[in-house]
Amino acid sequence: MTDPLDRLLTVAEAAEVLNTSQRFPRRLIEERRIRFVRIGPRHVRIPESALHEFIEAGLVEPATTRKRRKVA
Repeated sequence: MTDPLDRLLTVAEAAEVLNTSQRFPRRLIEERRIRFVRIGPRHVRIPESALHEFIEAGLVEPATTRKRRKVA
């Protein structure tokens, strides 16, 4: 359930946070890859926490270098 104090972002605001076009957040909504709130029959809002969860889920940690074994 969405936190009542969680800020609801428009598609345009979500696109700005993601630094993408508005088409990308709309596609995420259509494919149900991100949580959203339907407001009436035509409007949707994306909870700010859902956007941060989406970003966190796609975060790739840098590869660590391994020390090589010396071959005798």
